[in-house]
Amino acid sequence: MLQLAQIESDASIAYLEYYAGFARKYEGEIIQSDDPTEQIYLHRLPLGVSVGICPWNFPIIIMMRKIAPALLTGCTVVVKVSEQTPITSFKITKMLNDAGVPPGVVNVVTGEGGTIGQALVESSVPGIISMTGSVAAGQSIMKAASENLTKVNLELGGKAPVVVMGDCDIDLAVETTWASRVIYSGQVCNCAERVYVQDSIADEFTEKLVAKMAGTKVGFPDTGADMCGLANPAQLKKVAGMVERAQANGAEVFTGGNIKNDMPAYHFEPTVLTNVNQSDEIVQQEVFGPVLPVMTFNDLDEALALANDCEYGLTSSIFTNDANTVHKAMAAFKFGETYINRSHL
Repeated sequence: MLQLAQIESDASIAYLEYYAGFARKYEGEIIQSDDPTEQIYLHRLPLGVSVGICPWNFPIIIMMRKIAPALLTGCTVVVKVSEQTPITSFKITKMLNDAGVPPGVVNVVTGEGGTIGQALVESSVPGIISMTGSVAAGQSIMKAASENLTKVNLELGGKAPVVVMGDCDIDLAVETTWASRVIYSGQVCNCAERVYVQDSIADEFTEKLVAKMAGTKVGFPDTGADMCGLANPAQLKKVAGMVERAQANGAEVFTGGNIKNDMPAYHFEPTVLTNVNQSDEIVQQEVFGPVLPVMTFNDLDEALALANDCEYGLTSSIFTNDANTVHKAMAAFKFGETYINRSHL
């Protein structure tokens, strides 16, 4: 959406400003030696060439997350941007050139990842490779980089659980879970992907969530819609296929579940599924689309066990008004981030 694009642009500016201020804050060390005649100094030096590999969903800010740390630490950088979003990336590159970045310091390439990206990660030149993308892509990069013992930094997919306790503000939980799932048509790695709601409020929460998802305005970015289409035909096919397989396995569709054939491009209906099992693909694997499986639990221990039963560990959230529940969940969640009574935005 246009509003989201503006937010991404503003966040990218703030990110660059943060790193500009951080340039004088990283330090070396003086380490005490057993030898009184010896001084040990620890210096931080550039790694050399940094390779950054970017996905298509946030082409500005993720590109900046590859470039800013490299420039801060005295490295040059080669950014491989997505072949799905090259125009945005090249416009940003021109701005960097116009701002006076010397030739050869920031280099941007695009093209099919299996060819261009593979050549970069197999090269002995980079000192570090940073990639944001899928688990499969990350595994491939680690394998290729291991041949040259190249440092690797990965941000991979997510399957973020939302735990909704019986004492929560139900309307807040519904509104923020909805917002977290339809933003960018669900194509955000840290946003809500599965919901666990306590038995005592399951019917009310699910009814309200279904109504909210069903009322989502789906349209094009310039229409003021809540949600637009998916990025490409492959993504649409993936989302539709996962929903179809879930239904074949017994899942019940409360709203949505279909490709919107009444609209051009790649729109999928906002979807809520129930009667799913913890082991189902739709619960375990990243959908990256506007689809929410909803399951129930009895107590907090059960909810935390279900939430942690996943190979992903990016983000999580819990809705509750009990401070003790919050602290227990924060300690028990096996995720890098935990949001309390707010969406994953």
